[in-house]
Amino acid sequence: MREADWSKVLGWPGYRVYRHEIDEPAKRLKLWVRRKRGNRKLICSGCGRKLAEAYDSYEREVRDLPCFEFRTTVVVEVYRVCCPDCGIKIEKVLSTLTPEEQEREYGAALWSRDPDKCCGLRKVEPLRAKLTELRAWVTAIRRDQTSARASARKVEWDAKFQLLKINPLADWTSPMVWSYALKHNVPYNPLHDKNYPSIGCTHCTRAVRPGESSRAGRWSGFDKVECGLHVAAPTAIAPLVEIKVKSSFGCEES
Repeated sequence: MREADWSKVLGWPGYRVYRHEIDEPAKRLKLWVRRKRGNRKLICSGCGRKLAEAYDSYEREVRDLPCFEFRTTVVVEVYRVCCPDCGIKIEKVLSTLTPEEQEREYGAALWSRDPDKCCGLRKVEPLRAKLTELRAWVTAIRRDQTSARASARKVEWDAKFQLLKINPLADWTSPMVWSYALKHNVPYNPLHDKNYPSIGCTHCTRAVRPGESSRAGRWSGFDKVECGLHVAAPTAIAPLVEIKVKSSFGCEES
């Protein structure tokens, strides 16, 4: 079987098998897989520098391959990047769909028609999958950014992703952030100097015009200021139940 055939047998959306080994006597199969990704340049959203690429991997047992009796081990390639300026190593979490696959399934320019769906596919669900491996995550959200973040605590339970959420900058303001960054020579994205106070995806971010809010350049033309990562999960409401009580007591009118 070819690698493309093994990819179909494995059936992991967004992954492809690029190598395999079969040990017939031991009844063992080993597959090496990596995420599908386009040939795109990567830059650090913090400082704008091109990122250096690196790979790591981990192994996991798979016991539910259809019609296959071999003991199967999958070596999952983890794609990591490192910024030479910030010195931060980043694991790149990708959508299960490449941009080309998303276009074939949902049509061209999904972000221009249904930005919530696009954010869900490319940001929320990929991060949800990663957070299932963790016990806590750290964010840089601040209370002064949006109404959805106004009640953020520095340490809180994230009901949406079911883990601890740590927001160390929750009570900071934008002037406080810039004062610290400039004082300590923290690298930052040069787009901030070109009226981009909030930077998101290429297609959904524009420069802010005079008098606009700091997030007016995000999803311009839509009533949307959050990608969905920091929007609280909807509270489940119990359905109304009609209860009929039959009393055993009589009542006489006087």
